[in-house]
Amino acid sequence: MKMGVASLTALLLACVTACSGSNTAPPADPELRFGHRYEVSPPDGYRTLTIDVPDGEHTFRYFPVTFERVVVRPDLLHLETDTVAVEILVTGHLPDACMEMHAFDQKRAGNIVTATLQMRRPQSQVCAISRRSYRLYLMLEGGFTQGHYTLKLNDTIVPFTVRLLEDN
Repeated sequence: MKMGVASLTALLLACVTACSGSNTAPPADPELRFGHRYEVSPPDGYRTLTIDVPDGEHTFRYFPVTFERVVVRPDLLHLETDTVAVEILVTGHLPDACMEMHAFDQKRAGNIVTATLQMRRPQSQVCAISRRSYRLYLMLEGGFTQGHYTLKLNDTIVPFTVRLLEDN
């Protein structure tokens, strides 16, 4: 018996919808999971960076970090907890061989987090133009309750939601 493509698609969609429920389980994509880190080189080639104290012998120029993607990763909220931690994963490219991450500052007013991420370059150094891919993990300050939030990172708006993990 032949089943038409439309019928098969409708059946598959109904099964997925019925089986998915409303449980907010950990995402299958590790990039979306709170606390996930690659133990070795990530498959996308983006090198993990940290924000380090600058070398005292140089004078620096500071710039807003350019990025291509921001993933907000709330921890899973259980019935037993009031708040959860939230981290962000920022990926992008540094424009030259001398550029380094400098600072991450944030302020929170209710459900809005305003943050700035800066990079630095030594003023008197000649730098090779070399686009370097990076990933940076940052924690947002404080605890987050269930609800809708907005992260404003260097003038880019990223909405996110903290959801309750429901038991099956």
